[in-house]
Amino acid sequence: MSQEEIILLLQKKDDKAYSVLYDMYAKSLFAVIINLINDREEAEDVLQESFVKIWKNMDSYDGSKGRLYTWMLNITRNTAIDKLRSKNFNNSKKNLSSDNFVHLLDESNKSVFKIDAIGIQDFIKKLKPKCIALIDLLFFKGYTQQEASEELEIPLGTVKTQNRNCINDLRTFLKV
Repeated sequence: MSQEEIILLLQKKDDKAYSVLYDMYAKSLFAVIINLINDREEAEDVLQESFVKIWKNMDSYDGSKGRLYTWMLNITRNTAIDKLRSKNFNNSKKNLSSDNFVHLLDESNKSVFKIDAIGIQDFIKKLKPKCIALIDLLFFKGYTQQEASEELEIPLGTVKTQNRNCINDLRTFLKV
């Protein structure tokens, strides 16, 4: 089934197309989530919540504005960041026993949980050091542009410009 066929079926709320979409993208989206959240159960919840949002908002997808995967990735990333910023999530992370962290160390070494599992790390390494730092903060650590500006001690406008330029450089490497 081609991506265009899947999109048409998804917009018609076809269950089979949704299953195909999940099979195609769940692992790579999960890798992005686990990189931000570092808690398997929470990451699984965020993945499920993301796919529900994708399902409900499929009518708003516009292929002329970007690829389906990019659209899904933005929804997933924003859902993970919303989870990180939620009061319940922050409260649940306070006063945890050390037993909760041992399994995270083991799991974090598996390739499925590393960002390289979706193949982008090699391309990011080709970027300038300032781009690597900026992309790490904005896309992998979930910082807002304002927070990245404060962290890197550069003006907000510079962050926005550098972000745009770095993404364009990354597109060049990816030939997108």
